[in-house]
Order: sequence, then structure tokens, then C-alpha cells
Amino acid sequence: MAEVINMPRLSDTMEEGVVAKWLKQKGDKVEEGDILAEIETDKATMEFESFYEGTLLHIGIEEGETAPVDTLLAIIGEEGEDISDLLKGDGDSKKDEKKDKEEDKSDSDEDEDEGEDEAESDGDSDDGGIPEGVEIITMPRLSDTMEEGTVASWLKKEGDKVEEGDILAEIETDKATMEFESFYEGTLLKIGLEEGETAKVDSLLAIIGPEGTDVSNVSVDGKSKKKSSGKSEKKEDKSEEKEEIKSSEKKSSDSTKDGGRIFASPLAKKMAEDKGIDLSDVKGSGGNGRIVKKDIEDYKPSDKPAAAKEKSKGDAAAAPQPYVPAGEESFEEIKNSQMRKTIAKRLGESKFNAPHYYLTIEVDMSNAMASRKQINEMPDVKVSFNDMVIKASAMALRKHPQVNSQWTGESMKIAKHIHMGVAVAVEEGLVVPVLKFADQMSMTQIGNNVKDVAGKARNKKLQPKDMEGSTFTVSNLGMFGIVEFTSIINQPNSAILSVGTIVEKPVVKNGEIVVGNTMKLTLACDHRTVDGATGAAFLKTLKTYMENPVTMLA
Repeated sequence: MAEVINMPRLSDTMEEGVVAKWLKQKGDKVEEGDILAEIETDKATMEFESFYEGTLLHIGIEEGETAPVDTLLAIIGEEGEDISDLLKGDGDSKKDEKKDKEEDKSDSDEDEDEGEDEAESDGDSDDGGIPEGVEIITMPRLSDTMEEGTVASWLKKEGDKVEEGDILAEIETDKATMEFESFYEGTLLKIGLEEGETAKVDSLLAIIGPEGTDVSNVSVDGKSKKKSSGKSEKKEDKSEEKEEIKSSEKKSSDSTKDGGRIFASPLAKKMAEDKGIDLSDVKGSGGNGRIVKKDIEDYKPSDKPAAAKEKSKGDAAAAPQPYVPAGEESFEEIKNSQMRKTIAKRLGESKFNAPHYYLTIEVDMSNAMASRKQINEMPDVKVSFNDMVIKASAMALRKHPQVNSQWTGESMKIAKHIHMGVAVAVEEGLVVPVLKFADQMSMTQIGNNVKDVAGKARNKKLQPKDMEGSTFTVSNLGMFGIVEFTSIINQPNSAILSVGTIVEKPVVKNGEIVVGNTMKLTLACDHRTVDGATGAAFLKTLKTYMENPVTMLA
């Protein structure tokens, strides 16, 4: 039976999404867990996986298109299955469903008003009620399959002032760790979950309200409705209050010059406020003219409506024009991906916890260049200088095992096996796939394996097991023309080798100045495990192998 897949709600504030990229095409086979598409929300671009298996029979939203949450995204079923009824009835059923929801909401609003009047007359707000102005924040559903979440870290603490759009906490879901922003302003009165704690969706996360409000007796389950604070109010007072709110909304930045409402995502509002942009001057590209993040990023002062320009012409004669700078200061804000956060955390821990020191040698690459040329003349064989460095490093580690070690605090662990980490740059940052038992591989085997893992890394096909267990790491920037650099140790390794480019320059050989080709290698060492003499001895052996490649074939 065919399964209908709708645009998912991937963030708590998401109202619409953009299909950034389809990873499957119509007619493709789909397994449960396969990534169907990359969906851009108001906060991030996320991979959306399939919860069904079958054939992708229909794509409802093309790449680059925007659609509201619950719009038909795709249909998966058996190959050749007739889905005409699903395609025909989707639009009408959605409209009827939306209409029913609106009617239900209208009825429930009336019931709430009546219930509030009764609560006011009874004056029972102190019994489990929520004081006026207090907002209950529950664990949000940040992914389509999320059932519980873990508070990775709090960005605010109890007693802090909170503005609408401020990041309250980082929530770890079953797919990623995401920033969770506040939709209210006030004081953070209570934190319901401490860092590291896990709770079901809709569990109490936090309480925000006026400073000094007592919330110790507030009983909430994530579904409580706000009740009266116990003070007697009349319907006439409520109507006056609503009129005041309506009036203030018209004066706010969320309304047009003529009082009409502006539709904008919370992130777009926050960005507009930070940049001093009047939302009424921005043209929205989202559904129903809604302003999204991209509209704020692309906005220029010259984009103001033509009517405003015509009005300014009439005022020009009456007052001198202010000075307008020719340029515009601007920043592009790119949210940190989960990979980038992990890289920052791990490298920061390595740099600040492990005492680094650096040793550099210069290698004569003449023999290596000649040997590589001869090897690559063989059919179906391709060896790079990086492959030669990896092989030489693995063999040198066998002779200097202390460099192939880890620091644990209580002891130093020397690995008897040699697993080489190979740093690979990808669009989101840096990954380190691992070649296991690299000392037992030939240079051609190393070359083939490096190409395989590098391709997986760039195509986002690496599995966690592919990046685990390294005992030593090689980082090569020589292909970018970098002559010499230092790297941060990839913990828990004790060392990392930085490989520069081959430079043609004058060198002295047998007392004469001749043209030579040299390459600089820099070893970063953890001084807790690798002493200077140990690191130097390792580099001396490595230099011997690189300058005499025939020794690596023995």
C-alpha cells in the first residue's frame, strides 16, 4: 500500500520548508532509513530520512520549491502501483482538514472564554493554575521521529532575562543537536531539566514569566491551559485590553505602514531587529509573501517599495537630504553545523589539554619523484606522494612505537597495531577516515583505500566505524601549495604529521649548488607521551624511508 509523505515539521517554529536537494529520484528504490531529501527549515538544512521502503512513485515538491508543513512531499509504494486517487484527493482533503481544524479552534476558543469566566468567579487560580504572564515551555519535537530529547547545554540560567528569539538551550534529538530558541520574553523562572537529562516530548523544560513570580506551586504537564490569576475581570475589560493589544501591534515592526499584518519567521524577525531593518520594507519570498531568513540576508536599502521613494521625492524640496554612505557594512551569519561544533570542541580540548610541540625536517624528494614516475608507468597503478608518506610513516611507527601511543592519565597505552588517520577536507569541515593496519599494505593498496574513503567522505557516505580507532594521523596540504604548517593533534593520538608541498630550489650536493626538490614535514607531538628525542628519532627514520623509497618495498 502506498504511503503519503508530507513536508515534516523539523523545528518547533517551522511553518514551511524548502526542498534543498533530492537524494532519491522518481522510480528509485527506497529502503527504510535512506535519506530522501535535504530540507531547509527556518533554522537549518537537515537530512530527511524515509520511514518506509518501496519505490519512490511521486515527488510533490521540486528542488528549490517552498511549501507549508504537511504539504504532499512524496509518495512511496510498490512499483507500478496506481496512486491517482491519492494525487486527486490530496488537495481537497487538506483543505477540508484545515477548515475543520479552524472551526474546532474557533469553538475551543469560545469554550475557553466561558471557562475563564467561570474560573474567575470561582477564584480557584491558586490550585494548579498558571499565574498571569507566565509561559510554560515544554520539550519540543524537533524531528519527525523524535520521542524524547536530551538537554545538551543551557545557554541561559535561572534568573536571566530572556528576549524573544534568544537561544535557550541546545537539545539533542535522535538525529542531531539543535539550538532551541525562546518564543517569549521575560525572566527564566525555572529550569525543568538539567544538562544531560533526558525527557519525553512535551515534558516540562522551563518556565518564563515576570521577574519575581512565584512558580513553586504551578502544576503543569505540558498541556495545561493558562488560567486567571484570581483577580476579578469583566468582559468589557477584556475587550478593551484586546483593542489596546491590536493597536500596539499596528505600531510594531510586524505591521505594514497602513496597519496590515506582516508575516515573517521568528528567525527573520530577529535578524531584521539586529540589522535595524524595517520589515515593512522587505518583500517576502515565502508562502503568502512570508519573510524568511534569505529575504533579510538579500535585503538592500535600495529594495524599499517604490511608493516610499515617490513620497520622499515630494519631501526633497522641503528639507536637505541626509548624507548616505556609498557602501554598506554587512555580515553574513552562517549557523554552525553539528560537524563544525564537534570539530571545534574536540580540537579545542586537544590544543588546551595536550602540551604540543613541533619538529620539522626537510626531505630530499629527488629519489621519491623518480620512483613514483617508474611505479606509475605500470598499467592500472597510481601512487601519490601522500601514499608514500603514509607508507613511510607506518613503517617508521613500527620502529618507534612510543609515537604510536595514547595518554590516559593513569597510564600510557602503546598500540601494537598501526591505524593511520587521513585528514580529508569536506564542505562542512574536516573528517579523519582511518586506514587500519596500514603498515601491512603496499603503496598501491594505500592509494586505492585513500581514494575510497576520501570519496565516501565527500559524498557523506562515511560511517562512524570508518573514522574510529586511529593511532596516528597524516594531514597533507601540499596539493594547495602550502610549504609548511602545523596541525592540532587528533586525540587520543600522540602525534600528527603535517605534509607540505614539494619545492624546487637550489640545494647543496657534494659541495656544489644544484637544482633540487625538497619537502617539509612537521611533526606535532604530545609532550606527555613523546619526548623531543623520541620525536626526532621518528622523523630521522621517516626521512630515510622517503629519500630511499626502495627500502619501503623490502
